[in-house]
Amino acid sequence: MTTGTRTGPRVEARIDHDALAHNVALLSALARASGAATMAVVKADGYGHGAVDVARTALASGATWLGVCTLEEAAELRAGGIDAPVLSWLHLPDEDFAPAVADGVDLGVSSRAELDGVVAGAGRAGRPARIHLKIDTGLSRNGCPPGDWGDLLEAVEAARAAGEVEVAAVWSHLAHADAPAHPTIDVQARRLDDAWRAAATRLGGPRPWRHLANSAATLTRPDLHLDLVRPGIAVYGLDPLEAPDHHGLRPVMTFRTRVALVKRIAAGEGVSYGHEWVAPDDRVLALVPTGYADGVPRRLGGTMTVQLAGRRRPVVGRVCMDQVVVDLGPADGDVPAVAPGDEVLLFGPGDAGEPTALEWARWLDTIHYEVVTGVGCRPRVTRTVWTRP
Repeated sequence: MTTGTRTGPRVEARIDHDALAHNVALLSALARASGAATMAVVKADGYGHGAVDVARTALASGATWLGVCTLEEAAELRAGGIDAPVLSWLHLPDEDFAPAVADGVDLGVSSRAELDGVVAGAGRAGRPARIHLKIDTGLSRNGCPPGDWGDLLEAVEAARAAGEVEVAAVWSHLAHADAPAHPTIDVQARRLDDAWRAAATRLGGPRPWRHLANSAATLTRPDLHLDLVRPGIAVYGLDPLEAPDHHGLRPVMTFRTRVALVKRIAAGEGVSYGHEWVAPDDRVLALVPTGYADGVPRRLGGTMTVQLAGRRRPVVGRVCMDQVVVDLGPADGDVPAVAPGDEVLLFGPGDAGEPTALEWARWLDTIHYEVVTGVGCRPRVTRTVWTRP
């Protein structure tokens, strides 16, 4: 076989910012029709797509807020020159909140202990902290239990009156938004409204916003858009409801690599560890230098296909740490002209017939959120920003 002349990253997550801009414009238009603002969630390094780059495109495409999980993620946005409103929402009470307060980052607060940490940070920063009070409406994760809500409001009002905090919003998170008619959605909405009314009554200062809608509710429940929507996975073009038309969303990440070696093996030879696949006849194989260290789960061995030389081709044998093996067919058959350096599409939007992140999720019995974050956050995967020519 001849050696190809193509160049590029060994393993690449290519991020299509035209698709990203399309998705944010679509989502923010839905919110705007309800009178709501849009927060693009860029936690976990933008779901593996690159938080700072995603933030810039999202803000240029209709989003006016950004959402993250940790103080460190908020600090990364500020260090990247992002000055838009940012909400950080999951913290340990003993974290140092002072830098975030000084940077104008809004902070989620779910408990008296967390409030105490935020107030201490505001004191060190020399300015009041803007907080979003989270009520647990039924997801039973983060958020203040309803029985503790009155006590938290009492403490917040004392801190507000002392000039230590400003209350920006009351919020919560949905458990069943991917099933738009599920009865718990309306239960959670009522509980949020009750908590917000209690806050509006007991707290001085401007009346706080309310926000509840994630990606699924942004797409399907305009009645829950309230003041602000918080789409996450939909920003990246992956539909949480898996609708046939994907609600018009366009997948943003393409995961690709290149052929390292093409070789022929004889009938009866085993492939990869444990010889779980044995060549039924003389066979031509392509070695692909991407494995579970790069986000290709070991469980995909014997299941996954890739797009190579214009069609789907099976991966045979076990997925290894650094490589997989692709079967190109019988050596005496119509073997495609494949050379080292040729592109291999692991997943993408599906436009060229390649697998998608949703297909990977189905193969793995998981969700596409896990697929893209599992790829995009890997140190050996080169992430590139791409716009269509």
